[in-house]
Amino acid sequence: MKKFINSIDTLLEESLLGFAKAHADIVQFNRQPHFVKRINPTPTGKVTLISGGGSGHEPLHTGFVGQGMLDAACPGQIFTSPTPDQMLAAAQAVENGGGVLFIVKNYAGDVMNFEIAAEMLDCPNATVLVNDDVSLPKTHSIGRRGVAGTLIVEKIVGAAAEQGADLATCKALGDRVNQATASMGVAMSSCTVPALGKPTFDISDSEIEMGVGIHGERGRETLPLMSATEIVELIAGAIDEELRPQKGQSALLHINGFGATPLLELHLMYDLAAQYWEKRGVNICRSLVGNYTTSLDMAGCSITLTLLDEELMRLWDAPVNTAALRWGC
Repeated sequence: MKKFINSIDTLLEESLLGFAKAHADIVQFNRQPHFVKRINPTPTGKVTLISGGGSGHEPLHTGFVGQGMLDAACPGQIFTSPTPDQMLAAAQAVENGGGVLFIVKNYAGDVMNFEIAAEMLDCPNATVLVNDDVSLPKTHSIGRRGVAGTLIVEKIVGAAAEQGADLATCKALGDRVNQATASMGVAMSSCTVPALGKPTFDISDSEIEMGVGIHGERGRETLPLMSATEIVELIAGAIDEELRPQKGQSALLHINGFGATPLLELHLMYDLAAQYWEKRGVNICRSLVGNYTTSLDMAGCSITLTLLDEELMRLWDAPVNTAALRWGC
């Protein structure tokens, strides 16, 4: 294992200190307990958006704290859920009369700890559970995982909250975006968790792992290496079967890198995926390509499609000023 590390025990805090220094005009880092919040106070009466999860997925979630998205984010240790005291402290630091909306990826630890924090919080609150990963069936025992679609939910709901939508409206909007979003990923290699010191799983140079999550876990099946076109058709086919977009439907296409795949390849995947849906009459009118929901140093990517209407398009286009997403400001 070759990584820029002083100590495994201090890696997360040192990284967060550097992140906060690099983006001191946008965020502030609270050391005990760990959370990142906006540098500017939450406006009075605005719904407060808080998300979080294990580290190793950067820029998710800390990179999305700022105007137009999250008010605070709670990073756990690498691939480990944050603790309830982190969420509670973050909520108490940023809530300002509008209530709190937690945006939670569907992983057992995240769900449990956010639920505990919500029960301890003495202000109105609600939760949006993101479960956009269609590599697992709806009937899976733990439900579908929340992956790259989480960013889409955070951006659109963040814009609505910024514009004055109340808690119930933000909650309903988040659920609607989640239901209109589907994702699936593929890996060319495993990632290496620093505490483990070796790849999470073994995969040969002639294999790919289809349907991976974002915690270094194996996918739903190991397949022989195939062309980019064949990979896109497999993933896009599963997403298309889930969402069943009609001809003329507008959509956002997001190609997300897992940390070790260059933009050269991610843009190729975008072109192939766009062609897939354009041939079926879907209007790909919004795009996002890059490393946004990563899995440390995993090589691979995920494809996310979100079906849009005029309201969702307007909210996606609304100004945002975070470390990782910035436009219109």
